[in-house]
Amino acid sequence: MEEREKEDFPFIREKIKEKPLNKKKMFKQGGYTLVLAVLFGFVACGVFTYMQPIMDNWIHPKEDKPISIPKDELAAETEELGTEANDTEKVEEADTEPVPEPVVTETTIVKKELELEDYQELQNKIYAVGKEKNSSIVTVTGVVSDTDWYNNAYESKGQASGIIIGDNNNELLILTEHKVIEAAETISVTFINEVTVTAALKKYDGNTGLAMLSVPLGELDENTRNVISYGVLGNSLSLIQGNVVIAVGSPLGSNYSIAVGNVTSVSNEIHTIDNTYKVLTTDIVGSENSSGALLNLNGEIVGLIMQDYSSDGDENTLVAVSISELKKLIEMLSNGRDIPYLGMRVATATERISKEYDIPKGVYVKEVLLDSPALEAGLQTGDVITEMDGEEITSVEAYEDKVLSLKPGDSIEIAVKRQGMDEYSRVEYTVTAGKLD
Repeated sequence: MEEREKEDFPFIREKIKEKPLNKKKMFKQGGYTLVLAVLFGFVACGVFTYMQPIMDNWIHPKEDKPISIPKDELAAETEELGTEANDTEKVEEADTEPVPEPVVTETTIVKKELELEDYQELQNKIYAVGKEKNSSIVTVTGVVSDTDWYNNAYESKGQASGIIIGDNNNELLILTEHKVIEAAETISVTFINEVTVTAALKKYDGNTGLAMLSVPLGELDENTRNVISYGVLGNSLSLIQGNVVIAVGSPLGSNYSIAVGNVTSVSNEIHTIDNTYKVLTTDIVGSENSSGALLNLNGEIVGLIMQDYSSDGDENTLVAVSISELKKLIEMLSNGRDIPYLGMRVATATERISKEYDIPKGVYVKEVLLDSPALEAGLQTGDVITEMDGEEITSVEAYEDKVLSLKPGDSIEIAVKRQGMDEYSRVEYTVTAGKLD
């Protein structure tokens, strides 16, 4: 029976042969797989390289690096101390070592008459300093949308120069005047290579009108990073009449213009709220819309051009606020700190003034502003501040340091001498610092 079934179904006895190996096709598929593997590796490597800094920044974001600006000292005092130290060393050396006999040498003096070309060469060198430092200058533009009398929409733009102060690892910090971007819907900055990026307001001071803008460092292309530089804040306390200064930014009303002149006065002062600043006047002719910075011959910023602080008769010449008095304020704005205020205009009552006007030594209150923290606490015009938080206060500088050490909302104890019927009496007040918008 089984044999019959086998005869009826002969295919059961057939053997299936294995298909012969096609080596050519196998190598072709292997090569194709290898190419895909290599391509996948390149793509994976590229994606990893691109995503790694993004993921690192997302998982471990960089913290802002605090900006620190040291306080300036009078250069003259430093030089005197250095001279005294050198003289002492020389005296000690003279006591311990024999003094060699001086060597007599003949000196030949060659007189050279200066030519006009020499003057032009000197001018070129001075202007070269300004051109080099223009890389730290930007053009700030604030755009405001509005409608006219016929209800037609239009945009108005305000422009001024800004100064690149530095960066905090995440943002580029730019100092400018707040009036340019006040009420602006969009803020942009244009660098010296004509690249324009969007900026944001970081902080501003309602007292001086200074504002700090920020631009994410990631928004800057490599070319822009290579051409810009950071402004160097110099020591304006060493300036004297006749010093040569260079105005950069837009001193003549046009971007990246340069003007050279002399300092004509360093003694003018403006008494703003809780602060006193020195104003530098120059003989440089400028426009009422001038902005930018004054540089010394080393290219260091010694003043911020702010025509709002010009007095009668100075409208046609550039004036600048001394940078040394602004450094603490710039540091606070750079770090995103609110500027505290108490609301008084003050002046130093020196020993001479104390004797001449028969008032106590300290800080004389010239004016107490309406709706200010000082007025709410009870301080009055004519008071003389003698202590703040138990520390003796004898100058406006000491008063300013105390105020700027506060944060809006902090309280401080202020002791004043107030004139009575016959004499000054001591009165104490607690003042809570506010924020000036």
